[in-house]
Amino acid sequence: MKEESAVEVPQPLPSGPSAFIPAQVILDEGARQEVMTDTLLSVSHADHIATIMGLHPAYLGCFLRTQNALLQPDGPLPLPWRHYIIIMASARHQCSYLVKLHSSAFQLAGGDESWLRGLHCAPPKIQRLQTLNKLLAHRPWLITQEHIQELVCPGADPRWSLAELIQAVVLMSHAHSLASFIWGCGIHPEPDSTAEQHPPSASPAERLAQPPPPQREDPNRQEWTEAVNEVQLLMEKMMLVQQQEEEFTPEEMVTRFERERTESILEPAEVVRAALPDSISRFVQDPDFIYQDFSPRGEQSPPTMRAQDYSWEDHGFSLMNRLYGEMAQLLDEKFQVVCALTYHTMAMHTHVDTSTLRKALWNYIHCIYGIRHDDYDYGEVNQLLERSLKVFVKTAACHPEKTTLRMYSSFWRQFLHSEKVHVNLLLMEARLQAALLYALRAITRYMT
Repeated sequence: MKEESAVEVPQPLPSGPSAFIPAQVILDEGARQEVMTDTLLSVSHADHIATIMGLHPAYLGCFLRTQNALLQPDGPLPLPWRHYIIIMASARHQCSYLVKLHSSAFQLAGGDESWLRGLHCAPPKIQRLQTLNKLLAHRPWLITQEHIQELVCPGADPRWSLAELIQAVVLMSHAHSLASFIWGCGIHPEPDSTAEQHPPSASPAERLAQPPPPQREDPNRQEWTEAVNEVQLLMEKMMLVQQQEEEFTPEEMVTRFERERTESILEPAEVVRAALPDSISRFVQDPDFIYQDFSPRGEQSPPTMRAQDYSWEDHGFSLMNRLYGEMAQLLDEKFQVVCALTYHTMAMHTHVDTSTLRKALWNYIHCIYGIRHDDYDYGEVNQLLERSLKVFVKTAACHPEKTTLRMYSSFWRQFLHSEKVHVNLLLMEARLQAALLYALRAITRYMT
């Protein structure tokens, strides 16, 4: 009754790792995957991120190896600098979880506490990363060789070496994409953290309108029938896509990509831009610079990046391997694992080939970032991804701080939470690869 009269009622304190996934569900689905093992609990003290990722143990191992390598003592950049770069990158997406975590790690690594007063207190060399940081976070397709030249050319003062810069680029891109995962899964701060990070709360009217959480025990007949029908329809579409033998001309493939790119300009729920808290704003320069659609309506769009012209497999990995060899191998393993990850299940069905669905998700995120795979039929994206899923994916990838419980609950209502976490893993890695490709292409052009 109080909600109906639009009277706010007290909310319980955060319980468990996620605002979107009940703690008991994490235990139940984790037990099904047999992930709550001594190995998991002993690595990285099983923080909230690791607990949620632990629903997919094969991926978690890759993630932890990559993150540990990024923050190992040896490397081109001093360890306190690396934590500080993650802080400033995380602040772009208002991710107080990572800002708080790495502020503590920065101090433990011997960092100068005065830097935590704000960017203006950091060394000029770090401050010079701000333009690259905001482009990587919001519009990576605008990165050019001139941005690289300004940082690494002999006349730059203070100058970045290529080895230092490539590590900084990976740190920033890692933090941006991890913020998408944190917001997309509604991950709570750690219990000992005083940082306040909660997904935007719904109004009383929205709470009444939002769909109920997935029913897995004793659902009523109508709900169960709807769930079965929705999954069955998606499975039929997947089979049609897999059996399709029609070949399209290159021109038709481009047309299908452009159509999908135009249709991807979805309008997420309008969220009022509140003033940033001081704990975040002190690390943000130009806060009004945010994601803008790659193909704005009525405007001349920037040139598409063709994956055949600059791909991770043929170009990005090679350059990364020259400049940051260990990280190239770790990133490559992580990309391969997340793309191949499957349990051959879908909601209540088993023995399902989900490869076309996973590929549609990956290519849709690249499409949002202006990357086209010439050998992919983008008509499959519209066939396989429902609108509510597209809204969630685009919001979590481009405006992660605007992701809400309602968005999370609205797509794949009949699926397991671990399957939705899988979507967030694909989203995070596809976004990371897209940002790295634009930065690495700019570095390649500078070097040649």
